[in-house]
Amino acid sequence: MSIPAVTITALSKSFGDLRAVDDLSFSVQNGETFGLLGPNGAGKTTTISLLIGLLRPDHGSVVLGKTESRDPGNPAFATVRQSVGVAPQALSIYEALTAKENLEFFGQLYGLSGAKLKERVAWCLDFAQLAERAKTRAGTFSGGMKRRLNMAVALIHEPSILLLDEPTVGVDPQSRNHIFESIQTLREQGMTILYTTHYMEEAQRLCERVAIMDHGKLLAMDTVENLLSQFGGDSIITADLQSIPSGVEIPGARSGNRIRFVAPRPLEEVAKLSSKGVAFQTLNVIQPDLESVFLKLTGRNLRDG
Repeated sequence: MSIPAVTITALSKSFGDLRAVDDLSFSVQNGETFGLLGPNGAGKTTTISLLIGLLRPDHGSVVLGKTESRDPGNPAFATVRQSVGVAPQALSIYEALTAKENLEFFGQLYGLSGAKLKERVAWCLDFAQLAERAKTRAGTFSGGMKRRLNMAVALIHEPSILLLDEPTVGVDPQSRNHIFESIQTLREQGMTILYTTHYMEEAQRLCERVAIMDHGKLLAMDTVENLLSQFGGDSIITADLQSIPSGVEIPGARSGNRIRFVAPRPLEEVAKLSSKGVAFQTLNVIQPDLESVFLKLTGRNLRDG
């Protein structure tokens, strides 16, 4: 069995009376895009800080892959951190520097120089679609451009593990789509990605598995499909009918020719009604999503905070 890229075991961290991370355990496989989903204050950013050694846990452990250091996988060691790239929610770029200067600076911190540094800077500028703005100060960039540069900085040293903490906060739709496409490209290249977000649609779109957090605790973890099946509930079907043959029983609520009902397999229910001669004028199916899962697990909406 291959060694996971990230292993968190019984991880806990408190700030005074606040238990920010509470006995958290999970692993991320090599090449997997893994989502940490939860509202603001769930403990996602604290978890990232523990993963990169910025904070020390009160209890538990973090192991990042397998290294040759005397304390394998401990993020406190530079040899371990070298394999990790992180794009924090609080932007890690210098606004007084140009995009190119930011990449050169961080590349040098990781030991890059000469032709290799030049090659990586060019690749990152192209990857972030900032090549034409390479000599522009980052402080003049839009929110989306800053986020793209932030992500490029995290990739300058060719890490095998990428940690993205709320990478689309405050970005325009065009930049958000670019970030999604960039993540898809990195996935295809085999990079391991840990992605934190409070946007359920992002987790559904990007992540193979999702861990749902709230108040520092892990509530559930599985593939998106399995989470929806286990906790999402039934689909809601609303429709306007053209005609209803005599004697056909219509499920759920009915007001005139408008019906509303719930079903675990909505298309099968619609097909049954059609086979009995029910003619549909309009049809709308609302399927469960990760918002539904979070509501089921906590009794509140994901963005209630």
